[in-house]
Amino acid sequence: TRKRQKPGSETESGECYRSPFRKPLAPLTNRPHCVDSSQHEAFIRSILSKPFKVPIPNYKGPLGLRALGIKRAGLRSPLHDPFEEGALVLYEPPLLSAHDQLKIDKDKAPVHVVVDPVLSRVLRPHQREGVKFLWDCVTSRRIPGSHGCIMADEMGLGKTLQCITLMWTLLRQSPDCKPEIEKAMVVSPSSLVRNWYNEVEKWLGGRIQPLAIDGGSKEEIDRKLVGFMNQRGLRVPSPILIISYETFRLHAEALQKGSVGLVICDEGHRLKNSENQTYQALNSLNTPRRVLISGTPIQNDLLEYFSLVHFVNSGILGTAQEFKRHFEIPILKGRDADASEAERHKGEERLKELISIVNRCLIRRTSDILSKYLPVKIEQVVCCRLTPLQAELYKNFLKQAKPVEELKEGKISVSSLSSITSLKKLCNHPALIYDKCVEEEEGFMGALDLFPADYSTKSVEPQLSGKMLVLDYILAVTKSTSNDKVVLVSNYTQTLDLFEKLCRNRRYLYVRLDGTMSIKKRAKVVERFNSSSSPEFIFMLSSKAGGCGLNLIGANRLVMFDPDWNPANDEQAMARVWRDGQKKTCYIYRLLSTGTIEEKIFQRQTHKKALSSCVVDEEQDVERHFSLGELKELFTLNESTTSDTHDKIKCRRCVNGHQVRPPPEGSDCTSDLSQWNHCADKRGLQDSVLKAAWDAAVTFAFHHHSHEEQRGIP
Repeated sequence: TRKRQKPGSETESGECYRSPFRKPLAPLTNRPHCVDSSQHEAFIRSILSKPFKVPIPNYKGPLGLRALGIKRAGLRSPLHDPFEEGALVLYEPPLLSAHDQLKIDKDKAPVHVVVDPVLSRVLRPHQREGVKFLWDCVTSRRIPGSHGCIMADEMGLGKTLQCITLMWTLLRQSPDCKPEIEKAMVVSPSSLVRNWYNEVEKWLGGRIQPLAIDGGSKEEIDRKLVGFMNQRGLRVPSPILIISYETFRLHAEALQKGSVGLVICDEGHRLKNSENQTYQALNSLNTPRRVLISGTPIQNDLLEYFSLVHFVNSGILGTAQEFKRHFEIPILKGRDADASEAERHKGEERLKELISIVNRCLIRRTSDILSKYLPVKIEQVVCCRLTPLQAELYKNFLKQAKPVEELKEGKISVSSLSSITSLKKLCNHPALIYDKCVEEEEGFMGALDLFPADYSTKSVEPQLSGKMLVLDYILAVTKSTSNDKVVLVSNYTQTLDLFEKLCRNRRYLYVRLDGTMSIKKRAKVVERFNSSSSPEFIFMLSSKAGGCGLNLIGANRLVMFDPDWNPANDEQAMARVWRDGQKKTCYIYRLLSTGTIEEKIFQRQTHKKALSSCVVDEEQDVERHFSLGELKELFTLNESTTSDTHDKIKCRRCVNGHQVRPPPEGSDCTSDLSQWNHCADKRGLQDSVLKAAWDAAVTFAFHHHSHEEQRGIP
């Protein structure tokens, strides 16, 4: 065998053996090893000659030539490309001649303000126009020295999206090539705080982190608010605060210590009274830019309208006393049915003057725009006859309580208000005044004898109420003939209790939202109901607790069970189903008890809506509906009519209770019911559900078709 050779040993031939696994050591010298300079220079040049490439496949964007900390030379540029197709440009710098361009300071040249394409791509034409209007107002370009405006679009037109677009634009850019504002605040009803947070997340997709205050201890909320107000600089971590009116009022002191660039007040008609604490607290905020969102800016009188305009642009209508003397009194006198020709003329002149001033800071589009994007909406006012029990209780109350004697000069006293509430509850169902009958309160002495002998409040007994009878039919026919869902709205939680009894009796699945439900739970309930897989058939809603801002597109039928004195409350509640995302034909049923105080309330609503139309919508041909003195007729019962409202307005489209098409020769086709397309008995109905319920207790109906003109209906 061959012996292993040790490293370093000599072989037979005399050569020194070297292991193949070991390399010889380099000789050690004291002289440093130098790299050839020409080779080094060539290597560096080869590196620098290669252009930088972003390590992303097929990347074609900018190469980031701007070095950190080095100011870029040349003209400033806008944040987004103003010449891109579909770009929404809010500001365009003035064109400069070549000579002026040489003289201009490049560091001060204004740039385009362009809405982020992420948002501009989803904005509809009317929303693009709205964003431009809002930006012009808050940057003082429409009214020099004033930075506020009122977004008065009707419900469902995307006011929230337009305001989010405005906030995002102001927070990121301006003509001066820097953010216009550092922070923005949204103040809304408590039920909409989470909705605003979700909308910001939805449209901006995590680009911004809003701070929503929807609960917590006083110390915790104060800490969050102080932290928000102390934020400074170009990149504020949470630049949008979303807070409820109630929380704002309680913590106003913490928010008044600094400044906020923009404040947005959602459902801003809450600020109609300039004397209340919320108005005063908001008005003392250190912010000139104010946007007030309200689909119903006029609710009860022009002085409330003044409060809203004064909040956003203080002084443009003078003081409250000056406004009342110069505008309110002449306009209301001119609108009264008993006005003289001179008063009418003066009222119209002052109205034109008011409109010309306010239109510079108010934008208003009606829901007619939605007919291009949404399915048909059929709104129906359904007059329901009282049952014999209701009629006897009603007449008995009017004889005993004598509320007419309490009315003085058309004004309503405290006892009269109590009488109104009793009559409204009686119209809903006798069960709501049963306790008063048991206790024999004023107006209900001996009324207990009128009830059936075996009557019990434990069961609902729909046959004792005309409206409840009609509702029972509507729900039964809807459930048996379709997969539609229904929203039931009432002003009284007692009425919601009756709805619950009816649903349990008929085995309808339902959910209920009233003032007792927490804010967080509301959002979950609404989200579940809107899901197509949700089994709930009915959504019960208290108009006082959740009428504003909720999106209930899971349902396409809504029943407004009782009217409110304020038309805005009813309009808000009825707009819950006909909104963006709705796929089905919508049916709105407004139930009124025939010949009762409910018809008088509806007539009074019509008067208020006419006033709103004149000032906000600029409809010049709105009829002068009812004399203010007719308040004294509140406490009467007309048992012989099919509709007291239809009789009052002397409809010129109907002959013997039937609508004539075309109108009789020589008659004016514009009537006081111009907002309703048809007056109808059973023959004229288009809705099969209401037609099936007609014989239960319906006496008359007005109905309005949202797509009347587009569909060629005469």
